Amino acid sequence: MRAWLLVTEQLSARQDGPAEENGWGDRAGDTALTVPLPALDPLVTTGIRAHATVLYPFLPVARVRPGSANPGGTDATLRALFASHAPFTLRFAAFHEEPGVLFLAPEPAGPLAALTGAVRAHWPEAVPYRGIFGPEGLEPHVTVAHGEQFGAVRARLAPALPVTCRVTGVRLIVHDGHGWRDRVTYPLRAPGPVS
Repeated sequence: MRAWLLVTEQLSARQDGPAEENGWGDRAGDTALTVPLPALDPLVTTGIRAHATVLYPFLPVARVRPGSANPGGTDATLRALFASHAPFTLRFAAFHEEPGVLFLAPEPAGPLAALTGAVRAHWPEAVPYRGIFGPEGLEPHVTVAHGEQFGAVRARLAPALPVTCRVTGVRLIVHDGHGWRDRVTYPLRAPGPVS
């Protein structure tokens, strides 16, 4: 819980913009791997689109080189890594709170944790959340709001739950010095159970 509180104290109400505005220390060229969850966009009040983080921060964009033709490069490795995972469905049924943070926890959390584990196995130097939450980061979640009185937010948004989301890819986003921009999506392609 203390880790959530420390970060909440650092964050402004908006996580977009230059590093000095967002509290995370983001710099131009930083990257992150996220799972877009557009069905949850109406529930998120943070000023950014709904997503679950696979790994933030990842590697500098110059090292990833999205779209590179290098078959042994980071971009190609990411493409192959995510293609070895099957698409999956997540269900979000209830709000959860830690000091200063209202979030949704995915059911099941295992598929997201597996994606994070696979990326970390290849790039152990990419420490989740810059180590703020310890070496393993956080459990999979979707931040809905932070720094607010959550009773009113819960009451307004609770009727929309549960929400089910199909995950078919992982998105690489890049910080351009002003905000996060989509760069490339790596499809999940392995055969898996039909859900």
